[in-house]
Amino acid sequence: MGTREEITRAVTAGREAGERGDPVTVCPHGRTSILRTAWIKGYAPAARAREGERAR
Repeated sequence: MGTREEITRAVTAGREAGERGDPVTVCPHGRTSILRTAWIKGYAPAARAREGERAR
């Protein structure tokens, strides 16, 4: 399990990847890692927001 600091970094990295438009497959964490869940938690809203901007 990751520390709070590692989880925060993973959420931030996921958000940045989503904002850049990177594919979700760039997640550096393994399938069973809690850090993957945190990364996706940051990625998903940013990616959705980016998609919404492109639709305008």
